[in-house]
Amino acid sequence: MDPLIAKPAREVVALLKAGQITPGELIDAAEARIEAVDGTLNALPTLCMDRARQAARNLEPPSNHSPGWLAGLPIAIKDLNNVAGVRTTFGSPIFADNISDASDIPVETLERNGALVIAKSNTPEFGAGANTFNDVFGATRNPWDTSLSCGGSSGGAAVAVATGQVWLATGSDLGGSLRTPASFCSVVGLRPSPGRVARSAANPFDSLGVIGPMARDVRDVALMLDAMAGRQAGDVLSLKDAPSPFLAAAEAPKLPKKVAFTPDLGCLPVDPEIADICRRAAERLAAEGAQVGEVSPDFTGAGETFQTLRAAAFAGRHADLMAAHPGKFKAEIVWNTEKGLALNASEIAKAEAARGALIANVAEFLGDYDLLLCPAAPVAPFDVNIRYVEEIGGTRMDNYIEWIAITYCITLTACPALSLPSGFTGNGLPVGMQLIAANGEEARLLANASAMEELLGVSDGAPMEPKITHIPA
Repeated sequence: MDPLIAKPAREVVALLKAGQITPGELIDAAEARIEAVDGTLNALPTLCMDRARQAARNLEPPSNHSPGWLAGLPIAIKDLNNVAGVRTTFGSPIFADNISDASDIPVETLERNGALVIAKSNTPEFGAGANTFNDVFGATRNPWDTSLSCGGSSGGAAVAVATGQVWLATGSDLGGSLRTPASFCSVVGLRPSPGRVARSAANPFDSLGVIGPMARDVRDVALMLDAMAGRQAGDVLSLKDAPSPFLAAAEAPKLPKKVAFTPDLGCLPVDPEIADICRRAAERLAAEGAQVGEVSPDFTGAGETFQTLRAAAFAGRHADLMAAHPGKFKAEIVWNTEKGLALNASEIAKAEAARGALIANVAEFLGDYDLLLCPAAPVAPFDVNIRYVEEIGGTRMDNYIEWIAITYCITLTACPALSLPSGFTGNGLPVGMQLIAANGEEARLLANASAMEELLGVSDGAPMEPKITHIPA
């Protein structure tokens, strides 16, 4: 492995800004690493090295281009976002040969801040589902055991980051698509507050789906958030720049003084081993003097609320395309879209009102606590050939998305949530814990997460070598 691959993104950026390395060297290092490990994993099915090398030349002296936050650092973009001149499939056979004419807002923002896009990361079809597979590129495999799922829908991003194919990667998160794969791959994924990262969106007022960063440690996630955040006129919900850099907050780690821990949000099925690992992580805070209470806001009915709002969004997003391309959508998306089309105005209005009440209740709750802690996934990584988890602890799941209720209930709150590596199961599979702060409090969340990362010591932030399990032909 090239020594540059093993360095944190922030250290590599410092070397770039000091002129000790060039963007071209990093592209070469990343390309060699992808060639070495991705054949088994299938995290980055679309590469755009020539485009990145051209962009790198534009950053070299005597260019007057600002190095920005990333100064020529190669990254991966999830295959749900358009990158100009690059194949963007959305994981759908309908778009298997689609070449984007223009880049989406998050890509433009990152490139303006010095990012070099070298690849598109794999995702399930239209990002639907928490296991990364599709009919265009196939399945992405977990580097901790290649017979297992890496989670989704930002699964390709998590795997690429974990194995050092890129230092940073974008993800998106509607129901847990940053947090679940981060947990399954032992990396850090941050779902920011709605508006923190400007998006290109068909529905500009949707605040369920967000774009966010993924990295091998908290400080690198903070660096990438700095490179992604900011007000953009094309996104009416986007927020102004934060008063100070998020990286500065992460580099001033501070343990929370008072936290609430819940193994299950008070009402959800969670594997007992997962709950115990997260509880022990919370107890480490208590040993350091933090006040830790096992308590949760009331999430009763949140699952139904989310499922209604998600279905309504799917109807708006997919119904026309589905009618134009019958038989081209996977069954889960068809079900979810048809559920949305069957809703009436009263049901949608009731769900919106219920979400508003939940946001208010959680805001009041977090007025008394620095953080709410809970598992980032209710189960450990499972067989990659299983489309979704159908049962947890004897509780049957009604549909393909219900098993990640531990994350999608948090989505409803509009709070920033970070998945932090927090332990391992008895057979060595990673477990992440969600750290949830009040809306808009990314800086404090990152400071707390950075301190907890040091305290727990689960990951050293180094890229891993894939653990290959024989996969039958």
